[in-house]
Order: sequence, then structure tokens, then C-alpha cells
Amino acid sequence: MKVLITAGPTHEPLDPVRFVGNRSSGKMGIAIAEEFANRGFEVTLVKGPTHLSASNPKIKQIEVETAGQMYATCKQYFPFNDVIVFAAAVADYTPKHPSNVKIKKKEDEFSIEMVKTKDIAAELGKLKRPGQVLVGFALETDHEMLHAEEKLGKKNLDFIVLNSVNDEGAGFQYDTNKVTIIDNKGNVTKFGLKPKTEVAHDIADYVFKILDTKK
Repeated sequence: MKVLITAGPTHEPLDPVRFVGNRSSGKMGIAIAEEFANRGFEVTLVKGPTHLSASNPKIKQIEVETAGQMYATCKQYFPFNDVIVFAAAVADYTPKHPSNVKIKKKEDEFSIEMVKTKDIAAELGKLKRPGQVLVGFALETDHEMLHAEEKLGKKNLDFIVLNSVNDEGAGFQYDTNKVTIIDNKGNVTKFGLKPKTEVAHDIADYVFKILDTKK
């Protein structure tokens, strides 16, 4: 079987030397890619800017920079994969008019006009075919369950992996994570804080459970 996984941040350019980004390291998505490769899946990893890489040589790694590039790449590979895991922290907005030269310091205030990026999971969720399993992530700061459940339905996901920046040792850049899995049947499964490699194992187990129901 084939799995498509996104990982890491995206960088949205302001000018040739600056960008809008986030603190995602890509550790969670890479751990998931390694887990599925170890289980015999054919893995394609679409990775935003990060110094980390998957170590399994069987994993096909595609490096992208922007949200637009990640969307285009995922759309290309989406139809050919049985499982899709949207683990990347994709920018919601990108500068409307990035400068082709370095922006100089002039005024006391500086404004940037931003435009919304494609919601990769939501757009590809519209193309979901019978038998495919789609997994999303929600990193929240408030009203965690409410926001996660909204994303679950909006993006046509089989389940969503929720974690909160309010939980110590969870979220960006840590080697550990504390997640809750919410599926589209209303089931909620909470996990304690553990290494991201073990979280990846739990996510893969949940995917296999759903694949069994789709047979």
C-alpha cells in the first residue's frame, strides 16, 4: 500500500532574504513516515524547509518551500495513495506581493498584505475516493476539541490528531507529543505524553484499524 505524508513548516517569502514561517521542525511527520516504511508501505514524504530528513532509504522525500508548492505536489500524488497524512504546519496566509529585492528599513510602521493559501487537506478531501484514509492534525491554543472537530468535518478526514501548545512537552520542536485522536464516528482516544516515534506508532495502528473497516 502507498502513503503520502506531509511534514514540517512552509516558508512564505517576503523578499529574497525574509519569509513568514512557523516553528515546526518536521519531527512528527518524519516519525510517521519512518513508521509506515517499517510496516512495508511505499512512502512519499513531502517535506517543507527543515534540516531533518527521514533515515529510511526507501522513503521518497520531496522538498518544497511554500504552501503553494506543497499543495501542487500533494495534488499530483494524492490519487495514487491509499493513506494520506497531513502532518505539515502549512501557512494559512502568504504575502500577496513579495518583493524581488531586499526590503529596506524606512518607515516606523510596515504593513504586508496577505492572501489566504490553499487549505491542502480541505481541497484534497473533496477528491477523496472510496477506500482512501485521510488523517489530519490540529495544533491548538484554545477551544481545542471544538476546533479539531470542525476541521475533521470540513476536511473530510477519517480522523484528526489533536495536540495543544498548552501541554508541556507537546507541539513544535519537542521530541515528545501528547495527542488525542478524534475520528469521524465520534470516538475520542486520549494518549499520554510519549516520544513522537511512539505517537507515530499509535497513529499507524489507528490507520490500520480504519483500513480494516473499509475492506
